Amino acid sequence: MDAAGSQVADECAQYAGLYQSGFITTQSGNLLCSKIIHLITNNQVKSQVSRVLHECEQRMYKSVAFPAIATGQAGQSPAKVADEMLDAIVEFARQKSVQHLQTVKIVIFQTNMLTDFYESMKKREDSDSSTSESLLSMFKCKLLCFLCVWANKTEVFYLQLIIDIYLSTAFFWGKKQSSGEKKSMILEKKVYLVTFQICGESQEKVDATESWIKDLILKEQLENTVADEAIESFGETQIAILEDLQRRNQITIQLENKLSPPQIKISGISRDVYSVSLEVQRMIQQIKSTEEERSKAELLYNLVEWRYPGSNGGFVAFDKLTNTQLEHARVFKKPYLNVKINNKNYKVDLNTLKATDDQGKTINLQRVAKDEGK
Repeated sequence: MDAAGSQVADECAQYAGLYQSGFITTQSGNLLCSKIIHLITNNQVKSQVSRVLHECEQRMYKSVAFPAIATGQAGQSPAKVADEMLDAIVEFARQKSVQHLQTVKIVIFQTNMLTDFYESMKKREDSDSSTSESLLSMFKCKLLCFLCVWANKTEVFYLQLIIDIYLSTAFFWGKKQSSGEKKSMILEKKVYLVTFQICGESQEKVDATESWIKDLILKEQLENTVADEAIESFGETQIAILEDLQRRNQITIQLENKLSPPQIKISGISRDVYSVSLEVQRMIQQIKSTEEERSKAELLYNLVEWRYPGSNGGFVAFDKLTNTQLEHARVFKKPYLNVKINNKNYKVDLNTLKATDDQGKTINLQRVAKDEGK
């Protein structure tokens, strides 16, 4: 109030007793902001924060800054206040009707409270990690700013930390080209824009803090490259899986399909890079297994052809995969095999080469070795 000046104090005195919804709004006085919202102290921190957020949205304010309310003369637990304030912000940010308020700041000047707010945020990230939305992805269309104070082991100085989070997880994949050309697949990176504003007692301390922040970031970052010819065969199914992996994890996936061999570069939080890399390897192995089965089916089709009766009195060849299944069943002396013929289920007797449908109708099959002619 001292910094705001006497004009704001007089305005507060004028509105005394006229407040609604637990707060009054005054001009900014000497402070560098548009308005000041004065809260009437009570024990309902979450509801107070929620009402202020909705008031800001209604008045089309773009940003709002809170102190750690109720932790001073009200004497509330900083840990409880941290949970309630962040609960209110999270619930507000999830509302689809929010259009104007983009920035929420919590300003902490008491160094002992930093741990309480950090643990509250960390707890939410851990609890959300098994769900479809993490603490970060929840704010895809919002902007969360968190201001805190950091203390080193020997001296205490103020550090304002403002984190601006922008997420863009759109995938843009090129259309298939002719079989003679490589497919063009372009991935727009997921971007986290982070701004740190550091205020310290000296340039030396500011530089030390900047170095400390960079070290923390680098310790949590990892990049892994997976290179394999099978990546060139990635289709819509694999693309959808990559899109889902990037959306659910704190990583960026970059596909370099013009290299030889093609590469997938995965970068981000270490634990997520490890898990996503394993999933990419599994996808590659699945592609290889599928191509190997197709190659075997093609080879076998050149040797043996299984056929079923057609509509014009002749016989029609099974597709190559079913052809392989039938031949393998015969080689391994299996008595029966279930197949589909014209989208109907049939049970094939491998001894009599007869196939029976669900209604009991039986048809004759043919097995023709290619060297015997057709």
